[in-house]
Amino acid sequence: MTADLLVIAKEPVAGRVKTRLTPPYTPGQAAGLAEASLADTLGAVARTPAGARTLVLSGRPGPWLPPGLRVLPQRGDGLDERLAHAFDDGYAGRPLVLIGMDTPQAGPGLLARAGAALRTRDAVFGPAADGGFWLLGLAHPDARLLRGVPMSRPDTGRIQLARLRAAGLDVALLPELTDVDTARDAAEVAGLAPQGRFAAAVRAAGAAVREPVQAGTK
Repeated sequence: MTADLLVIAKEPVAGRVKTRLTPPYTPGQAAGLAEASLADTLGAVARTPAGARTLVLSGRPGPWLPPGLRVLPQRGDGLDERLAHAFDDGYAGRPLVLIGMDTPQAGPGLLARAGAALRTRDAVFGPAADGGFWLLGLAHPDARLLRGVPMSRPDTGRIQLARLRAAGLDVALLPELTDVDTARDAAEVAGLAPQGRFAAAVRAAGAAVREPVQAGTK
């Protein structure tokens, strides 16, 4: 059974997204980078075989939304609640793979790999370099697997993965990726996917970070 794909994202509005990119970026530039990252992610989703493709959005759709994706509003207060509701609202009887908007380097190959893993495994998990996670897939979504997991902490990924395993799930692991949170992250990710809209936005902003990037650090 082909998995469905979910993207959870915020509308890229200046001053509301990617605030850790300022400085060196202006709020407008940071919003532009967020839009480009989201556009790359949605483009990868559109090119990945899926039963259905859904954007779970805080805000309003814009010209960055490709055709063929339905849009659902985010529900809940904390991120754990919003993720739990996204799985609940997007579930149509097929396995679900959820990705955020902060890893534009994750192309169709990785997304297809996640969906394929759910044919034989209970869950698939993509750890992030900052200690969080960039992807979560569940063969049989259950909101209890997410509610109460502390988010935006260096141990978020470890706690979430432990929650999955404690529930007896067989979890497939994907490669660790860097979320775009800081200017240093932006430079690293742009270098990993130089042909994407995100990399072009970094170049256009004229603020590619030249400080050497150490693998696995922020």
